[in-house]
Amino acid sequence: MNKIIPELVRNSVIGSIKEGKRLDGRAFDEYRPIEIEIGDLGKAEGSARVKIGNTRVECGVKIGEGEPYPDSPDEGILTVNAELVPMASPYFQPGPPDERAIELARVVDRGIRESKSIELKKLCITPEELVKVVYIDAYVLDYDGNYIDAAAFAAVNALQHTEIPEFGKLPVVKKPISNTFAKIGDAIVLDPSLEEESVMDARLTVTIEDNGHVCAMQKGGSGYFTADEIKNCIKTAKRKTKEIRKLVK
Repeated sequence: MNKIIPELVRNSVIGSIKEGKRLDGRAFDEYRPIEIEIGDLGKAEGSARVKIGNTRVECGVKIGEGEPYPDSPDEGILTVNAELVPMASPYFQPGPPDERAIELARVVDRGIRESKSIELKKLCITPEELVKVVYIDAYVLDYDGNYIDAAAFAAVNALQHTEIPEFGKLPVVKKPISNTFAKIGDAIVLDPSLEEESVMDARLTVTIEDNGHVCAMQKGGSGYFTADEIKNCIKTAKRKTKEIRKLVK
């Protein structure tokens, strides 16, 4: 990514952060504008498109049937895949999913799974034999930083509006909300832009469920977060989640 972002811009980001500012004028704990559109993929049982600033992610939900896992014979199956579409950024390349796409899918999956957002037992058709399978596919269409939260928001909104043929609405009971932070030097910013990601030392995604509890966390990058920094990120995530949850359709 460093090759894509000019050195002058990267230096400007670092200099601005040291002065307690962000290049786009946001506060350190402020998201870019968030836009959500529901149901624009006609062939999916549920879909949503989310924009955070200029980052855009489309998410579709398809429902199939399959054999349950041996350790959960009476529960439906959740599977999440992510694709970083090459036209979204010169940073993305054609080919099989790389480690970034795999990580994105895992973060989205973990937030939904650990919050028990979907009542999977209600998706059982015949115990040990046949269950419904929920396929979530996330596509990063435009990349300007923080595709993790955009994908997570899109998945949650798509699930909320998923209809299963001859079954009814997907039994979704919780709406986990992710909040992604970037550590740049000694500062931590919420919803990092592409320029901020290019100079960050580490990244932390904190997912909050409906009752305000942390249900998942994912750290990325080679740097680290101290215990106090993690506590502050969690505190901020809980506060911002209350605002973001109002946007979930």
